[in-house]
Amino acid sequence: MHVIDSHTGGEPTRVILEGAPDLGSGSLADRAARLAADHQDFCRSVLGEPRGQVAMVAALLVTPQDRSCVAGVIYFDADAVLGMCGHGTIGLAMTLAHQGRIGIGAHRIETPAGVVTVRLHDSNTVTVTNIESRRIAHAVKVDVPGYGQVTGDIAYGGNWFFIVEPSPTAVRPENIRSLTDMAIAVRTAVTKLRGDEDAAAQVDHVILQDRPAIGGAQGRSFVLCPDDTYDRSPCGTGSSARLACLAADGRLDPETDIDVYSVIGSSYRLSYRPGRNGGVIPSITGQAHVMADTRLIFAPDDPFRTGIEL
Repeated sequence: MHVIDSHTGGEPTRVILEGAPDLGSGSLADRAARLAADHQDFCRSVLGEPRGQVAMVAALLVTPQDRSCVAGVIYFDADAVLGMCGHGTIGLAMTLAHQGRIGIGAHRIETPAGVVTVRLHDSNTVTVTNIESRRIAHAVKVDVPGYGQVTGDIAYGGNWFFIVEPSPTAVRPENIRSLTDMAIAVRTAVTKLRGDEDAAAQVDHVILQDRPAIGGAQGRSFVLCPDDTYDRSPCGTGSSARLACLAADGRLDPETDIDVYSVIGSSYRLSYRPGRNGGVIPSITGQAHVMADTRLIFAPDDPFRTGIEL
């Protein structure tokens, strides 16, 4: 299997160029559903140990249905197929540039969540214009065993998020274990909500956001991913969802740049413009670096051919 690995703000992306299962034709959403339903062993083999690592997201290149796009892509981690991935799209753009398939300028990429645009600025810097993002529910209160009542917003930025601001625990590297445990407990509680909060059942990411520092600089965020690992980058789809919340609260004007930071200190520059359906169109600028251009081997007699499962 031919893959190219990159990282975006410390968060790795593995672009799969050849050797993946045939997902047939149809929309990218249909093909993503087939990947999720029929090929979990494949997903774990690519991203699980010993070939992968817990933070890695895969970007499976497929033929786009929209012929105006330079590529189609389906993102997944070891446990879930994703609608969209911001850091992965930045990494994918760097990979396509590394291959000579795109150059400086704007290019369209089709994802299961919709068509996004990437603008390659230089050898490492990319701006992603994401799909329209929106806040679904404001100030949702949920009882979290061991933590009490937690309040947050449900928002969509290509994936579904429950955003807690301010975080009850300081978003610092030394608190990653406790932040992870809390975010898992919050997500479990949120997805049990019913009634008017049907969107809560779709939440698979949690953001614990520090308060902005004095002077308007944005605080750090901790982002829990579906596989219970944390995003080393500030999370592109999570940043999009949070932009929708900031706009809905009147806390950020359109076309205003802000810098946001991950729990390890890597950054994105964000802004938005109003969307057609009441949400926002986010712009996410970050840097990615290609790390490896290699082939994975899946020997039939390898006892961990499909990854290590504990």
